[in-house]
Amino acid sequence: MNKIKNFWSNYSYIILIVFLILGLVDFRFSIVAIICMLAPIVFALMRKGRYWCGNICPRGNFYDRVVSRFSNNKKSAKFFTSPYFRGIVIIFMFYMFGAGVYSNWGNLYGIGMVFYRMIVVTTLVGISLSFFYNSRIWCNFCPMGSLAALITRLKKNNSYIKINNSCISCKICEKKCPMNIAPYQYKDEGIINNVDCIKCGKCAITCPKNYIEV
Repeated sequence: MNKIKNFWSNYSYIILIVFLILGLVDFRFSIVAIICMLAPIVFALMRKGRYWCGNICPRGNFYDRVVSRFSNNKKSAKFFTSPYFRGIVIIFMFYMFGAGVYSNWGNLYGIGMVFYRMIVVTTLVGISLSFFYNSRIWCNFCPMGSLAALITRLKKNNSYIKINNSCISCKICEKKCPMNIAPYQYKDEGIINNVDCIKCGKCAITCPKNYIEV
């Protein structure tokens, strides 16, 4: 199982690249993107929080493995995680997507084009912003990720990253977290109880005392 997980974490970004190539050949291939749209919601309903976002999402892996090589690696602005901004993004994206699907209803080629255009545009937004912030900046306000976070807030989560109460609050974990979370602030709880935690484990990797455990 660990071998499969390691392989996926190293190479799942290739799925995104294949998706983009096949989509150019025939837009109808792009409809499979609905899997990545629904998966964050399904995982959240399974009480896994945003686990999909940090461990399985091919585009997230693309940001980690490819985009991170040239991103600024700067902490994202709090503006991107504000509920108002995220709400606007959700409404806008769902409106544009819904209107596109509605106007092409019955035409798989046209619907596929809507999916393809949405994935390409949002991926480019994430890449562009990474030049100013970290490679995972898109994940801070991804509509499906935001909805998964909302579900996690409403439905008790059972998947947490653990943090030892002996944490010395050196704040290195906060600097490495792509989601603007300060893990050390949760040391008294023993778990990083934040609905936006994507379980990527970067905080655990960088903890100099190994007080954070995935």
